[in-house]
Amino acid sequence: MKKYKSAIILFLVFEVIAISLWLTSGSLFYLLNFSYIGCSLGIGLALSAAGWKYARELIQFCVGAYMLVFLGLICRENMQIEGFWYYLFSGVLGAGVLHYAIAKIFGPLLFGRGWCGFCCWTAMILDLLPYKQPSGPRKHIGWIRYVMFGLSLALVVLLMYLGKANKTSMFYLFVAGNLLYYAVGIILAIAFKDNRAFCKYICPITVFLKPMSYFSWLRIHCDEEKCIHCDRCLKVCPMDVEVNNNSRQRKNATECILCQKCKKACPVKALK
Repeated sequence: MKKYKSAIILFLVFEVIAISLWLTSGSLFYLLNFSYIGCSLGIGLALSAAGWKYARELIQFCVGAYMLVFLGLICRENMQIEGFWYYLFSGVLGAGVLHYAIAKIFGPLLFGRGWCGFCCWTAMILDLLPYKQPSGPRKHIGWIRYVMFGLSLALVVLLMYLGKANKTSMFYLFVAGNLLYYAVGIILAIAFKDNRAFCKYICPITVFLKPMSYFSWLRIHCDEEKCIHCDRCLKVCPMDVEVNNNSRQRKNATECILCQKCKKACPVKALK
């Protein structure tokens, strides 16, 4: 059962959240919503631990498509960062605020950037492209994410100042934002031959994810005594993380998306 520990813990965490929000709010939606996400994560991680090759991709589509299509397009909730700013400044504990608090602000203390590897609906599409391993050194343009972060905040502040910020305008922003992200993500992936170029250089959400991910409980550990420094793990890592170094100060330490590719590539099982 030890290898299923992470799956069980994450499932229980989401069940606690689901039941707590249901009892405090009286809304059955919270129970069903977070139970569904918890079950998807739990089952997917269990399948991954059992060795199923496409377990991560299954979770990506179960959670990512649910949030994009059902919560976003059908329920018309803006789950992008603009929705978070809108609900936060409106003083409403809406879906956007809960989503960010759990998945992207406090949750990373438990599961790091697991959101990026298992749930993100943008990466869900970008990971289908053929450039699964970086073809060259990392570009020094990560500062763009902070510009995007500031622009998203400024846009919502401007709309609120003009009296144009409401659920309808936020829904249109959600649709337009997703189309823009997909277009930019695909163009960057082709230009840099790297599926995760958007995640590394553009995505504003990483401004929230990076600080908390440094302290993540769930992380890839390296037994440096067993490691033979063949660098196979470094070659397959989509986020350029120095996974053969066990220190939290390792290169790109807060970028790990827990995709497990490094563990599968290690010939001596030094990663766990």
